Amino acid sequence: MPLIPDKAPFQNSLASLPLVTYRPGETVIVEGSKTDRLLFLKKGSVAIVRDDTEIAKVAEPGAVFGELSVLLGWPHTSDVRALETSQFHIANATTFFEQNPMAVLYLATVLAHRLYGANQALVQLKNQLQIGEPPNYSPPNSARKSPSAIKSLAWISSSAA
Repeated sequence: MPLIPDKAPFQNSLASLPLVTYRPGETVIVEGSKTDRLLFLKKGSVAIVRDDTEIAKVAEPGAVFGELSVLLGWPHTSDVRALETSQFHIANATTFFEQNPMAVLYLATVLAHRLYGANQALVQLKNQLQIGEPPNYSPPNSARKSPSAIKSLAWISSSAA
């Protein structure tokens, strides 16, 4: 049984956080900046852009952005741009973690899903290279079935956003 069997109570707890709206084309997170904030997607969709290349699209409510920058103390490594009108709950990371211990567990679960997806992608890529097939990543079945699981290898690498 997962440590967080139902994410709904945590996601409902985000309602007390400030809500910010971004219009299509607006930059939510700027690559190279350091905000010390966590952003939780309430609704909408965004593109993760690194070095002028779109590497992922995210539209899952509850998706978190800025977590690796916060946890590792690094500047954001990707831009996050709104593809449509998008709303985010925004939290100062330090304060949020102190006041909401469930947030740490939620974030750990998100990162565990990404790590699992990265491991699956690397095994698949290694197998393809060994048999001479061109690299062609598709998420493992569990990632396709689980809305919180990683949807693409690109999203794994962009999670420092």
